[in-house]
Amino acid sequence: MSNKKLIIIGASGHGKVCADIALKMNKWDEIVFLDDNPQVKSVLGLKVIGNTSDTIKYLENCDFIVGIGNNDVRKKLFEDLEKSGANIPNLIHPSAIIGKDVVINNGTVIMPGAIINCSTTIGKGCIINTGATIDHDSVIGDFVHISPGTHLAGSVKIGNNSWIGIGSVVSNNITICCRCIIGAGGVVVNDIEESGVYVGIPVKLKKKFL
Repeated sequence: MSNKKLIIIGASGHGKVCADIALKMNKWDEIVFLDDNPQVKSVLGLKVIGNTSDTIKYLENCDFIVGIGNNDVRKKLFEDLEKSGANIPNLIHPSAIIGKDVVINNGTVIMPGAIINCSTTIGKGCIINTGATIDHDSVIGDFVHISPGTHLAGSVKIGNNSWIGIGSVVSNNITICCRCIIGAGGVVVNDIEESGVYVGIPVKLKKKFL
């Protein structure tokens, strides 16, 4: 059940875009921020009412979204909220196109112009960024960032905590394992089975993650 007040954790770039989407959704009477930078007092005319340690004060009466772009930081804050019993909705821009039988788990943000085609599942705490497209029967894990202008063909699987860089292309029936970064403009035509940073056309492993 939705509350009348939305608190966005993080008032920088991603948090600002989250607020813009929330405003356009016209679902909450009030939208505010928590941020650990004491110099930031308001964003888009919306107040910063405290820092992240103040979350516990508002758990009973507010919805929460984690407006942090970094996957690992977003995951940590999201899981803390989840353990505390917070209500964590999705933010979906009105211009996004969502197909039939698409499942979007909580705390995910769908940006302007994104397209998610039928029978796709999106994990929790994800970012599907501006103009990204995800075709049919794909499975996106938890805390994944699909960057602006990225195109995923049908039946693609992306593992948890991965980041698909801006303008990347992933061919159909490809699986990318957990904790992968695909560099900007990368083209993925083969399965990726080892966590790391991949760049190029087609992408090649540049750095392994331990």
